[in-house]
Amino acid sequence: MAAGVTKRLFIKTYGCQMNVYDSERMADVLRPLGYAPTDTAEGADFVILNTCHIREKAAEKVYSELGKLREMKEARSGALTIAVAGCVAQAEGEEIMRRQPAVDLVVGPQAYHQLPELLTRTARARGERIGADFAADEKFDSLPQTRGVTGPTAFLTVQEGCDKFCSFCVVPYTRGAEWSRPGEAVLAEARGLADQGVRELTLLGQNVNAYDGTGPNGAVWTLAQLARALAETPGIDRIRYTTSHPNDMADDLIAAHAELPQLMPYLHLPVQSGSDRILRLMNRKHGRQAYIDLIGRIRQARPDIAISGDFIVGFPGETDRDFEDTMDLVRRVNYASAFSFMYSPRPGTPAATMGTQVPAEVALSRLHALQALLLQQQSAFNAAQAGKTLDVLFEKKGRHGRQAIGRSPYLQSVHAEDADHLIGRIVPVRILSGQQNSLTGELLGA
Repeated sequence: MAAGVTKRLFIKTYGCQMNVYDSERMADVLRPLGYAPTDTAEGADFVILNTCHIREKAAEKVYSELGKLREMKEARSGALTIAVAGCVAQAEGEEIMRRQPAVDLVVGPQAYHQLPELLTRTARARGERIGADFAADEKFDSLPQTRGVTGPTAFLTVQEGCDKFCSFCVVPYTRGAEWSRPGEAVLAEARGLADQGVRELTLLGQNVNAYDGTGPNGAVWTLAQLARALAETPGIDRIRYTTSHPNDMADDLIAAHAELPQLMPYLHLPVQSGSDRILRLMNRKHGRQAYIDLIGRIRQARPDIAISGDFIVGFPGETDRDFEDTMDLVRRVNYASAFSFMYSPRPGTPAATMGTQVPAEVALSRLHALQALLLQQQSAFNAAQAGKTLDVLFEKKGRHGRQAIGRSPYLQSVHAEDADHLIGRIVPVRILSGQQNSLTGELLGA
């Protein structure tokens, strides 16, 4: 395909924010080949499923979607290129090809920069599998410097991989060992994003607070040092980061939350369980009290910080007492938001072969109880914002009239009337009410 010829690209993204970033970057590397994004698979010339392997249902959804794409491809006499990217591609590449012959390309998460090369080969690349056998710096060095972002917020990957080897997790096997981008490369991408109107950056990594990239002076930077350098970037007014491990929540990062206005008062810090016994089985390498004490230190440094977390219920061997320990931890910490899931065995992980699997109906009952408590805490946190004035970064138009939607410092969605002219700006908003999943506010002086 010659450059300049417009073809339609549809990317469906599953899973975490890092996959969202990767999908954006795949669109960037394909843009010079004439591919323009489209919102649906219907009529697309190239469809990419950017996959997640964290839970079994996520992987099975991919195969279901591939079945629909196969029918679409047959109806168009083969005039559709289908690729599977991401973590399922890395873990199950040969299985994907076996189960769904309509797939043309399988591309691992460290190799999507190879997509243009594959698509421009004269021989059709059907059946080719490109895995993660590339160094991460090769991928980032090959990506276009200009990002195709729209709006005032953007993700920015600074770290990939994980060395923690939690017994339930496939990330070390699909994303590889921890690796951090050089600080200057991150700063350069941030400057480019700021030039495009981005005001808020979310720094991404499978274990982002383990960041140890090389700074411009040759010394190793921590995430706190990187955040301080990013805060000096003209135009960048807000910084967030996710996802973190409690064992890498260093003193200088806690101090940065107290000292750096650009670092938003919101921290996603997964614990997974409140039971010491289950934490040991999970190979989390920290205990419940260490986590609770850490939250206390963070709140002492930044009293208004909102804490978010991740929880897994029904882990192999989890008893009623273990689950009650989790509920007790949730009550003690008091989360502003959280994600919770039933344990899903992933092939190749140690937990998948543990003997005492929790019956599904028991795990589901526990999940409902946990989610009810977490939802109660989230609703209370949102309701407590009523009467406050919060700085809101408006991101997009709302559904009604001149309504606009933005984000509070605590990552809540905020709706305000007569604010569509403020998109891309940070303005003070008086909060009128807090709902389960959002806040309603009004402009000062309205």
